[in-house]
Amino acid sequence: MASPSSSVSLVFSPRVATTPTPHSPAGKKLGWHHHPVMNYGILVQGELTIIGLDGKEKTVHEGEAVVEMVNTIHHGENRGTKPVILYMFYLSQQDSLLAVQHPEIPLE
Repeated sequence: MASPSSSVSLVFSPRVATTPTPHSPAGKKLGWHHHPVMNYGILVQGELTIIGLDGKEKTVHEGEAVVEMVNTIHHGENRGTKPVILYMFYLSQQDSLLAVQHPEIPLE
């Protein structure tokens, strides 16, 4: 076992970014994208259905937590009757991308 004086110190400069999503009106589809960093949030209004490329769906309801897929392409749809208000928190290194868009994948 290493003594405290011989331990290695790691320097980590994390960034926590908080971003409210713009109000997504009922019927709105968000484009295909993926997140290269860990993120989570809370849905404060409405409902959001998250769809993966494999067709699997998860619907998040008002008041529920969201833990998004990292490095997995997906998109969201507001299939509810209220605008979606979602607050997301991203854990990343400074200057890391929070999301990568995939406009080459058409929404159906």
